[in-house]
Amino acid sequence: MVSNLLARLSLGVAVIALTVPVAAASAATKSAVKANAKPASTAGKPRYGTVGLDVAGQDKSVKPGDDFWTYANGVWSKNTPIPADKTRVGPFATLRDESEDNVRKILDDMAANPAKYGATGQQVGDFYASWMDQAGIEARGTAPLQPYLAKIAAVQNPGDLQVLFASVGYASPVEVGIIPNLADPTHYTGVVSQGGLGMPRDYYLNQGAKYDTVRKAYRAYIQQIQEMAGIANASAKADAIFALETEMAKEQWSPEQSRDIAKLNDPESVAGLKAKAPEFDWPLMLKTAGIDSAPTVIMANNTAVTALGKTFAATPLQTWKDYLAYRFVSDHASYLPKRFDDAQFAFYGQTLQGQPAQRERWRRGVSMTNGALGEAVGQIYVARYYPPTAQAKMSELIEDLRGAYRDRISASTWMDDATRKAALAKLAAFDPRVGHPVKYIDYSSMKVVRGDLLGNVMRSGDFQHELELSRFPKPVDRTLWGMFPQTVNAYYSPFTNQITFPAAILQPPFFDMNADAAVNYGAIGAIIGHEMGHGFDDQGSQFGPAGKFENWWTPEARKAFETRTAALAAQYSAFEPVAGTHINGKLTLGENIGDLGGIEAAYAAYQKYQEKHGKAPVIDGLTGDQRFFLAYAQAWRAKIRDDAARAQMLTDPHSPDFFRANGVVRNVNAWYAAFNVQPGDKLYLAPDQRVHIW
Repeated sequence: MVSNLLARLSLGVAVIALTVPVAAASAATKSAVKANAKPASTAGKPRYGTVGLDVAGQDKSVKPGDDFWTYANGVWSKNTPIPADKTRVGPFATLRDESEDNVRKILDDMAANPAKYGATGQQVGDFYASWMDQAGIEARGTAPLQPYLAKIAAVQNPGDLQVLFASVGYASPVEVGIIPNLADPTHYTGVVSQGGLGMPRDYYLNQGAKYDTVRKAYRAYIQQIQEMAGIANASAKADAIFALETEMAKEQWSPEQSRDIAKLNDPESVAGLKAKAPEFDWPLMLKTAGIDSAPTVIMANNTAVTALGKTFAATPLQTWKDYLAYRFVSDHASYLPKRFDDAQFAFYGQTLQGQPAQRERWRRGVSMTNGALGEAVGQIYVARYYPPTAQAKMSELIEDLRGAYRDRISASTWMDDATRKAALAKLAAFDPRVGHPVKYIDYSSMKVVRGDLLGNVMRSGDFQHELELSRFPKPVDRTLWGMFPQTVNAYYSPFTNQITFPAAILQPPFFDMNADAAVNYGAIGAIIGHEMGHGFDDQGSQFGPAGKFENWWTPEARKAFETRTAALAAQYSAFEPVAGTHINGKLTLGENIGDLGGIEAAYAAYQKYQEKHGKAPVIDGLTGDQRFFLAYAQAWRAKIRDDAARAQMLTDPHSPDFFRANGVVRNVNAWYAAFNVQPGDKLYLAPDQRVHIW
């Protein structure tokens, strides 16, 4: 029941995290790692090559101006297969593997030395052990499901149904949650939004043989899950459930529409909710969710919620009960006997993502334990694996990027003085957080029972919800983190105007204390710039310095901005990574703005670095500027299966990695000069066609 609106408004996830209901791939093969990597930096040597670049991974037979990604990564791509248990491979995946390896060492140590870690160590160890106890899971069979299915079976009326809709762990056509108030980001407010689907929306609606195959497989999966759970009349119920979800999909906003914050922001009183969707008992649902004290609630996806209300009233009670039972079993299939886990993977992993084999169980257990007790694990991870020296170097890079953005905004020819002044005020207010939180979550009240995997998962959800409710009446705590230190990712929050870089991403090839400056500026520098850029993308630019949803633009400046962003969206919409599926330039616009602004700001910061430290020498036959752009392209080195790429383009605001390199550099003047890119080269754009925003 917890709303996903916060995820939609947290605009700055910088890396590839698919928003489909299946674990994304997270690792490279050990052979691939060994082929390209050295041990962690020692004796002043970078991890990759002589300067931090994988020069051997380049394909120098390709002209940089024809295909820069392949020029930077072609040999690596030819020599690196995607493992059977992965949908993608690349440096993000490799670092996720390493993070999981390190977390596993922590978990093993907790198991071997429980007294050393106290009560929290016991919780973490028991949670992980409950996942790894496959024999116990098989022995218990479907018994752990029964209390939850009994709750669903006991539903007698629409009121009972809506209590479950608003309860943790159950599906719902509308989601209820908590986010910072857009009008006053120092306090929280309630939010309701569309929900309820078992597949990404467009898989129900898109036409073509591929989507017909997916829909057929999903209908069969609905029946299979019910049959394994012992639910009678599974075939007829599967037909009704599939029809219900298809109807909800027709009513929902598209991923592109759900990025539009101005349209999502519809604050309503309870009376207003009743007026727009009278079929739902809003006082009951808000009370069940614990947020009935909110004077206003944001009604996101308002027209969809209105339509879903009509569907709610028109659908028989028994169909809703069947839907809830199916979704509960499916959503929790990973915590049940192997046949459930295998069935879930066969559809969500193999059919939707094209992933041939399941990930190793211990890796999935590490991810699950991180999700439940992530900051407890993260505190130990930081102590073991995060060098304090990285904090100072990152702070320097961030300030260099801030200075570069300041110069570029100050020199902008398309902004007027009033808008420029406001933009500089927002830039000055950016709050960077690096490595780890200043305080960690206290999990002591969370009950963990060894041997009760499903119960532990449900109690974890309850704990997280109660934690949110405890914060609800209080001012927003700006020290809270939305990611764990051991997460290989980064993000920008428009509500707080903060950029956050967890410890786990601050490693080669993104950040290497011993790498050439050009490499660090081209890799982590561009990622820093990307996150800052989210404060000025098509949606983040609608928030002020303190995170309030407000307009700080003049009409003239906004029009000039939208002219440039529309041109960038058009460029990306022309790209077709998978036959028949183009990038949605409007859905990916925020991320593409972040990439473009990030690389241009990082390049400007690198030039400032050279002004202070002297012009970069030629190394390995490469100038400093060439090393900068190669580092950028190698940061977006990845291979992805076609089905996973299709799913990404339908659901994810990030463009595929290939185009995060090629789609960006063709707009950067300095790239043309660095590699002598000329008219006739395939990536060449005439100067008046190149998009420059920040």
